[in-house]
Amino acid sequence: MRFTHVLAACFLLLACLAAAEDKPAAKKAGSSDAAYTAKALSAAPAGVKQGAGVVRFDKDGKMQTLRESKNGFNCMIAMNDIMCADANSMEFMSAVMSKNDPPSDKLGITYMLGGDRGASNTDPYAEKKTADNHWVVTGPHIMILGAAAKTMGLPDSADPDPSKPYIMWPGTPYAHAMIPVSGGAMHSMSSMKSETKSDMKDMDSMKCGKK
Repeated sequence: MRFTHVLAACFLLLACLAAAEDKPAAKKAGSSDAAYTAKALSAAPAGVKQGAGVVRFDKDGKMQTLRESKNGFNCMIAMNDIMCADANSMEFMSAVMSKNDPPSDKLGITYMLGGDRGASNTDPYAEKKTADNHWVVTGPHIMILGAAAKTMGLPDSADPDPSKPYIMWPGTPYAHAMIPVSGGAMHSMSSMKSETKSDMKDMDSMKCGKK
């Protein structure tokens, strides 16, 4: 399942960012780093990728910062799933990983414009498709994570139509909105993100204890 590995990566990333008061400079990118960076950034629209950071985890789980984030988003590749997540999203995903309740007063946005490889829509911890775990594969999409996503009035069926917006993991503390995107929708969401960028940055700063 995409989230088992993606959540682990986000959990590590959040821990690393929280622990680093004096962040080391991003390492100079070589040819392989450049290829990874380009692939990781492909998860986000142009307006987000321009200032997004890029991180990578080695086989020992150590985080490498290939590019520092200037807008609160960090992009990564986790088990071939590509995503760009803001700090609130990473906190939400870390809560899933640790089986704790996610913050009730924060809203996160994660871009996965390359789509995903599928996940159970009823079991956040399912590793693979089974006959009864309601596996769903979603194409290019945006995830809206946080309690507010539950109030959007989206379908919450166990077997949703992934070509339309829906709630993933309905009936759990980890319910979140899945918003399929195309060119027009992507432009609208990018504009919405620009309008709320300062608010999200303030929330990120409060969480990380920045001044």
